[in-house]
Amino acid sequence: MIALPAVGERCEVVIEYPRWSAVKRRSDGSVDFVSPLPCPYNYGHVPGVLSGDGDPLDAVVLGARLPAGTRVQVQVVGVIGFVDAGLADPKVICSRSGALTGAQRRGLERFFTVYALGKRGLAALRGIRGETRFSGWLAR
Repeated sequence: MIALPAVGERCEVVIEYPRWSAVKRRSDGSVDFVSPLPCPYNYGHVPGVLSGDGDPLDAVVLGARLPAGTRVQVQVVGVIGFVDAGLADPKVICSRSGALTGAQRRGLERFFTVYALGKRGLAALRGIRGETRFSGWLAR
């Protein structure tokens, strides 16, 4: 069982993939993949917390672009359920303002639905099996 930060809690996030970047890096800095579409969110991880796939727990930080390597204290505003190659891979959604609007929520749902399609294709190319999908909100 993954110990997810609760909505309303503050947590530290390390940005690995700044908003509008096309290169997704792993937590060790190596390139995971190059996306044909830039990511509209700051994407990183919560240090010291592992996800169901054994990697650091993914986090999205809403708002202005933050440079790679930035460590930021933010409020958790939601948790998205995601399955990657059959393993639980939730995404903690954070905001400096502590708010999540309806438009942001819908944008995140669309993004992770499309992201799952790209991850499926990448998994197929790498010979990785297992279901990959956006599975809805775990908390908001």
